[in-house]
Amino acid sequence: MASKSDIMTTADGNLSRPKEDSGALVKEQLGSPESLKISSLKNEQEKRPLHGLKLASHDVLERAQLTGRLKCPKCSGSRMFYCYTCFSLVGVAQQEIPTIKLPVKIDIIKHPNETDGKSTAVHAKLIAPDDVTIYTYPCIPEYESEKHNVVLVFPGPGSITIEEMSEQLLKRTVCPLKEPCPKRQKVDKDSKETQSAESEQSTPLQRVIFIDSTWNQTNKIITDERLQALLQVELKTRKTCFWRHQKGSPDTYLATIEAIYYFLKDYHVQCLSQQYQGEYDNLLFFYSYLHQLINKAKHSAGKL
Repeated sequence: MASKSDIMTTADGNLSRPKEDSGALVKEQLGSPESLKISSLKNEQEKRPLHGLKLASHDVLERAQLTGRLKCPKCSGSRMFYCYTCFSLVGVAQQEIPTIKLPVKIDIIKHPNETDGKSTAVHAKLIAPDDVTIYTYPCIPEYESEKHNVVLVFPGPGSITIEEMSEQLLKRTVCPLKEPCPKRQKVDKDSKETQSAESEQSTPLQRVIFIDSTWNQTNKIITDERLQALLQVELKTRKTCFWRHQKGSPDTYLATIEAIYYFLKDYHVQCLSQQYQGEYDNLLFFYSYLHQLINKAKHSAGKL
Protein backbone atom coordinates (compact mmCIF):
# COMPACT_ATOMS: atom_id res chain seq x y z
CA MET A 1 0.00 0.00 0.00
CA ALA A 2 1.18 3.48 -0.61
CA SER A 3 3.48 4.71 2.10
CA LYS A 4 3.22 8.16 3.54
CA SER A 5 6.94 8.43 3.35
CA ASP A 6 6.68 8.81 1.09
CA ILE A 7 6.38 3.46 1.20
CA MET A 8 14.17 -5.85 -12.89
CA THR A 9 15.48 -8.76 -14.00
CA THR A 10 13.74 -7.03 -16.84
CA ALA A 11 10.47 -8.16 -15.35
CA ASP A 12 8.63 -5.74 -17.62
CA GLY A 13 10.65 -6.67 -20.68
CA ASN A 14 7.69 -8.17 -22.53
CA LEU A 15 5.69 -4.99 -22.76
CA SER A 16 5.33 -3.78 -26.33
CA ARG A 17 7.16 -0.67 -27.40
CA PRO A 18 5.52 2.12 -29.42
CA LYS A 19 6.38 2.17 -33.08
CA GLU A 20 8.97 4.76 -34.01
CA ASP A 21 8.36 7.37 -36.70
CA SER A 22 10.86 7.47 -39.52
CA GLY A 23 12.77 9.80 -41.80
CA ALA A 24 12.09 13.49 -42.06
CA LEU A 25 9.06 13.36 -39.77
CA VAL A 26 11.27 12.25 -36.87
CA LYS A 27 13.73 15.08 -37.47
CA GLU A 28 10.93 17.60 -37.85
CA GLN A 29 9.15 16.56 -34.65
CA LEU A 30 12.03 15.59 -32.37
CA GLY A 31 15.11 17.36 -33.67
CA SER A 32 18.59 15.86 -33.88
CA PRO A 33 19.35 12.13 -33.63
CA GLU A 34 21.00 12.79 -30.26
CA SER A 35 17.89 14.47 -28.83
CA LEU A 36 15.80 11.63 -30.23
CA LYS A 37 18.04 9.12 -28.44
CA ILE A 38 17.70 10.97 -25.12
CA SER A 39 13.95 11.29 -25.53
CA SER A 40 13.56 7.60 -26.40
CA LEU A 41 15.64 6.58 -23.38
CA LYS A 42 13.53 8.75 -21.09
CA ASN A 43 10.28 7.33 -22.49
CA GLU A 44 11.63 3.79 -22.14
CA GLN A 45 12.54 4.39 -18.49
CA GLU A 46 9.09 5.79 -17.80
CA LYS A 47 7.39 2.82 -19.45
CA ARG A 48 9.67 0.25 -17.78
CA PRO A 49 10.52 1.76 -14.36
CA LEU A 50 11.74 -1.56 -12.90
CA HIS A 51 13.88 -2.49 -15.88
CA GLY A 52 17.52 -3.34 -15.15
CA LEU A 53 17.27 -4.58 -11.58
CA LYS A 54 19.48 -7.48 -10.54
CA LEU A 55 16.84 -9.90 -9.33
CA ALA A 56 16.70 -13.59 -8.54
CA SER A 57 14.78 -15.68 -11.07
CA HIS A 58 11.00 -15.37 -10.98
CA ASP A 59 10.59 -19.01 -12.08
CA VAL A 60 9.46 -20.03 -8.61
CA LEU A 61 6.66 -17.43 -8.66
CA GLU A 62 5.59 -18.48 -12.14
CA ARG A 63 5.26 -22.07 -10.96
CA ALA A 64 3.34 -21.02 -7.86
CA GLN A 65 1.01 -18.95 -10.00
CA LEU A 66 0.21 -21.99 -12.13
CA THR A 67 -0.59 -23.96 -8.97
CA GLY A 68 -3.00 -21.26 -7.84
CA ARG A 69 -4.06 -20.01 -4.43
CA LEU A 70 -3.40 -22.22 -1.41
CA LYS A 71 -4.36 -22.12 2.26
CA CYS A 72 -1.95 -20.47 4.63
CA PRO A 73 -0.83 -23.18 7.08
CA LYS A 74 -1.04 -20.68 9.94
CA CYS A 75 -4.34 -18.83 9.44
CA SER A 76 -5.98 -20.95 6.69
CA GLY A 77 -6.52 -17.88 4.55
CA SER A 78 -6.50 -18.32 0.77
CA ARG A 79 -3.20 -16.85 -0.45
CA MET A 80 -0.92 -16.61 -3.47
CA PHE A 81 2.88 -16.61 -2.92
CA TYR A 82 2.70 -15.40 0.71
CA CYS A 83 0.35 -14.64 3.57
CA TYR A 84 0.20 -10.90 4.20
CA THR A 85 -1.38 -11.55 7.61
CA CYS A 86 1.13 -14.07 8.99
CA PHE A 87 4.16 -12.77 7.00
CA SER A 88 4.89 -16.30 5.78
CA LEU A 89 5.40 -17.95 2.40
CA VAL A 90 2.58 -19.99 0.85
CA GLY A 91 3.28 -22.50 -1.91
CA VAL A 92 6.88 -21.31 -2.06
CA ALA A 93 9.81 -22.68 -0.04
CA GLN A 94 12.08 -20.31 1.86
CA GLN A 95 15.18 -21.51 0.01
CA GLU A 96 13.52 -20.71 -3.32
CA ILE A 97 13.33 -16.98 -2.75
CA PRO A 98 16.19 -14.52 -2.21
CA THR A 99 17.03 -13.22 1.24
CA ILE A 100 19.34 -10.31 1.91
CA LYS A 101 21.10 -8.64 4.81
CA LEU A 102 20.46 -4.93 5.28
CA PRO A 103 22.96 -2.36 6.61
CA VAL A 104 20.39 -1.01 9.10
CA LYS A 105 17.31 -2.31 10.90
CA ILE A 106 13.93 -1.42 9.42
CA ASP A 107 10.82 -0.79 11.54
CA ILE A 108 7.52 -0.51 9.69
CA ILE A 109 4.62 1.05 11.59
CA LYS A 110 1.36 -0.09 10.06
CA HIS A 111 -1.92 1.74 10.55
CA PRO A 112 -4.52 -0.62 12.12
CA ASN A 113 -7.00 0.22 9.36
CA GLU A 114 -4.56 -0.44 6.56
CA THR A 115 -5.76 -3.30 4.37
CA ASP A 116 -3.27 -6.15 4.78
CA GLY A 117 -3.70 -7.42 1.23
CA LYS A 118 -2.85 -4.04 -0.27
CA SER A 119 0.32 -3.45 1.71
CA THR A 120 3.80 -4.02 0.27
CA ALA A 121 5.42 -4.02 3.73
CA VAL A 122 5.29 -7.82 3.84
CA HIS A 123 7.71 -7.96 0.89
CA ALA A 124 10.46 -6.44 3.01
CA LYS A 125 9.79 -8.83 5.88
CA LEU A 126 9.99 -11.88 3.62
CA ILE A 127 13.16 -10.83 1.81
CA ALA A 128 15.04 -9.44 4.85
CA PRO A 129 13.46 -11.32 7.78
CA ASP A 130 16.32 -10.68 10.22
CA ASP A 131 16.33 -6.92 9.70
CA VAL A 132 12.66 -5.96 9.26
CA THR A 133 10.02 -5.71 11.99
CA ILE A 134 6.39 -4.76 11.38
CA TYR A 135 4.40 -3.11 14.18
CA THR A 136 0.70 -2.32 14.19
CA TYR A 137 -0.02 1.11 15.66
CA PRO A 138 -0.32 2.01 18.52
CA CYS A 139 1.89 -0.88 19.66
CA ILE A 140 5.26 0.60 18.76
CA PRO A 141 8.62 0.91 20.58
CA GLU A 142 9.88 3.90 22.53
CA TYR A 143 12.52 5.64 20.42
CA GLU A 144 13.43 8.58 22.67
CA SER A 145 16.71 7.09 23.90
CA GLU A 146 17.74 6.19 20.33
CA LYS A 147 17.11 9.53 18.63
CA HIS A 148 20.82 9.87 17.80
CA ASN A 149 20.79 6.74 15.60
CA VAL A 150 17.18 6.40 14.40
CA VAL A 151 15.38 8.33 11.64
CA LEU A 152 11.81 8.45 10.39
CA VAL A 153 11.25 8.52 6.63
CA PHE A 154 8.40 10.95 6.23
CA PRO A 155 7.98 14.25 4.31
CA GLY A 156 7.38 17.50 6.12
CA PRO A 157 8.56 21.07 6.59
CA GLY A 158 11.41 19.99 8.87
CA SER A 159 12.52 16.96 6.88
CA ILE A 160 16.09 16.60 5.63
CA THR A 161 17.74 14.71 2.79
CA ILE A 162 19.65 11.45 3.12
CA GLU A 163 22.80 13.36 2.26
CA GLU A 164 22.30 15.59 5.31
CA MET A 165 21.24 12.77 7.62
CA SER A 166 24.60 11.43 8.86
CA GLU A 167 25.89 14.86 9.83
CA GLN A 168 22.69 15.65 11.73
CA LEU A 169 22.83 12.34 13.60
CA LEU A 170 26.48 12.91 14.51
CA LYS A 171 25.54 16.30 15.96
CA ARG A 172 22.95 14.59 18.15
CA THR A 173 25.58 12.12 19.34
CA VAL A 174 28.06 14.87 20.23
CA CYS A 175 25.47 17.27 21.65
CA PRO A 176 22.63 15.08 22.98
CA LEU A 177 21.25 17.79 25.25
CA LYS A 178 20.87 20.33 22.45
CA GLU A 179 23.82 22.34 23.75
CA PRO A 180 25.81 24.39 21.22
CA CYS A 181 28.35 22.19 19.50
CA PRO A 182 31.98 23.35 19.61
CA LYS A 183 33.29 24.83 16.39
CA ARG A 184 35.47 22.54 14.36
CA GLN A 185 39.10 23.38 13.95
CA LYS A 186 40.34 24.14 10.47
CA VAL A 187 42.14 21.26 8.81
CA ASP A 188 43.99 20.85 5.56
CA LYS A 189 42.34 19.29 2.55
CA ASP A 190 43.87 15.81 2.94
CA SER A 191 42.95 15.65 6.61
CA LYS A 192 39.43 16.83 5.84
CA GLU A 193 38.96 14.14 3.22
CA THR A 194 40.21 11.49 5.65
CA GLN A 195 37.85 12.65 8.37
CA SER A 196 34.98 12.71 5.89
CA ALA A 197 35.69 9.14 4.82
CA GLU A 198 35.92 7.97 8.44
CA SER A 199 32.68 9.75 9.27
CA GLU A 200 30.85 8.12 6.38
CA GLN A 201 32.17 4.68 7.27
CA SER A 202 31.08 5.09 10.88
CA THR A 203 27.65 6.58 10.18
CA PRO A 204 25.62 6.47 13.42
CA LEU A 205 22.42 5.29 11.74
CA GLN A 206 21.16 1.99 13.12
CA ARG A 207 17.41 1.98 12.51
CA VAL A 208 14.99 3.48 9.99
CA ILE A 209 11.24 3.82 10.52
CA PHE A 210 8.65 3.76 7.74
CA ILE A 211 4.91 4.34 8.02
CA ASP A 212 2.65 1.94 6.15
CA SER A 213 -0.61 3.76 5.68
CA THR A 214 -2.73 5.73 3.26
CA TRP A 215 -2.13 9.47 3.36
CA ASN A 216 -5.42 10.33 5.02
CA GLN A 217 -4.68 7.93 7.88
CA THR A 218 -1.13 8.99 8.73
CA ASN A 219 -1.76 12.01 10.92
CA LYS A 220 -2.45 10.01 14.06
CA ILE A 221 0.83 8.10 13.69
CA ILE A 222 3.08 10.97 12.68
CA THR A 223 1.88 13.13 15.58
CA ASP A 224 2.49 10.39 18.16
CA GLU A 225 4.75 11.76 20.91
CA ARG A 226 7.03 8.73 20.66
CA LEU A 227 8.13 9.86 17.19
CA GLN A 228 8.48 13.59 17.78
CA ALA A 229 12.16 13.56 18.76
CA LEU A 230 13.29 11.75 15.61
CA LEU A 231 14.89 13.27 12.54
CA GLN A 232 12.59 13.11 9.52
CA VAL A 233 14.08 12.19 6.17
CA GLU A 234 12.33 12.77 2.88
CA LEU A 235 12.85 11.05 -0.47
CA LYS A 236 12.24 13.92 -2.85
CA THR A 237 13.43 12.69 -6.24
CA ARG A 238 11.79 9.27 -6.59
CA LYS A 239 8.57 8.45 -8.39
CA THR A 240 6.22 5.56 -7.74
CA CYS A 241 5.13 2.90 -10.20
CA PHE A 242 2.67 1.37 -7.73
CA TRP A 243 -0.50 0.03 -9.36
CA ARG A 244 -2.59 1.12 -6.38
CA HIS A 245 -1.32 4.68 -6.31
CA GLN A 246 -3.71 6.89 -4.36
CA LYS A 247 -5.90 9.06 -6.52
CA GLY A 248 -5.04 12.75 -6.47
CA SER A 249 -1.66 12.29 -4.74
CA PRO A 250 1.70 13.18 -6.35
CA ASP A 251 3.74 10.46 -8.03
CA THR A 252 6.44 11.06 -5.40
CA TYR A 253 4.23 9.27 -2.84
CA LEU A 254 5.88 5.89 -2.79
CA ALA A 255 4.68 2.41 -1.90
CA THR A 256 6.27 1.22 1.34
CA ILE A 257 8.61 -1.26 -0.36
CA GLU A 258 9.63 1.40 -2.89
CA ALA A 259 10.49 3.82 -0.09
CA ILE A 260 12.59 1.21 1.72
CA TYR A 261 14.43 0.24 -1.45
CA TYR A 262 15.19 3.79 -2.57
CA PHE A 263 16.26 4.86 0.92
CA LEU A 264 18.75 1.98 1.19
CA LYS A 265 20.06 2.57 -2.32
CA ASP A 266 20.70 6.27 -1.63
CA TYR A 267 22.13 5.47 1.82
CA HIS A 268 24.56 2.99 0.25
CA VAL A 269 25.90 5.62 -2.15
CA GLN A 270 25.62 8.87 -0.19
CA CYS A 271 26.37 7.72 3.37
CA LEU A 272 28.45 4.57 2.98
CA SER A 273 30.22 6.03 -0.07
CA GLN A 274 30.04 2.74 -1.94
CA GLN A 275 29.19 2.10 -5.56
CA TYR A 276 25.74 0.58 -5.85
CA GLN A 277 25.79 -2.79 -7.57
CA GLY A 278 22.28 -4.08 -6.97
CA GLU A 279 22.77 -5.09 -3.33
CA TYR A 280 19.13 -4.35 -2.38
CA ASP A 281 17.39 -4.97 -5.71
CA ASN A 282 15.84 -8.21 -4.47
CA LEU A 283 13.72 -6.22 -2.04
CA LEU A 284 11.62 -5.68 -5.16
CA PHE A 285 11.50 -9.40 -5.97
CA PHE A 286 7.75 -9.78 -5.34
CA TYR A 287 6.90 -6.19 -6.23
CA SER A 288 8.46 -6.35 -9.70
CA TYR A 289 6.73 -9.64 -10.50
CA LEU A 290 3.33 -8.33 -9.43
CA HIS A 291 3.98 -5.13 -11.36
CA GLN A 292 4.64 -7.21 -14.46
CA LEU A 293 1.49 -9.32 -14.01
CA ILE A 294 -0.76 -6.32 -13.48
CA ASN A 295 0.69 -4.37 -16.39
CA LYS A 296 0.22 -7.37 -18.67
CA ALA A 297 -3.40 -7.66 -17.55
CA LYS A 298 -3.97 -3.95 -18.18
CA HIS A 299 -2.28 -4.23 -21.56
CA SER A 300 -4.52 -7.16 -22.53
CA ALA A 301 -7.58 -5.20 -21.42
CA GLY A 302 -6.51 -2.22 -23.52
CA LYS A 303 -5.88 -0.01 -20.49
CA LEU A 304 -2.20 0.59 -21.34
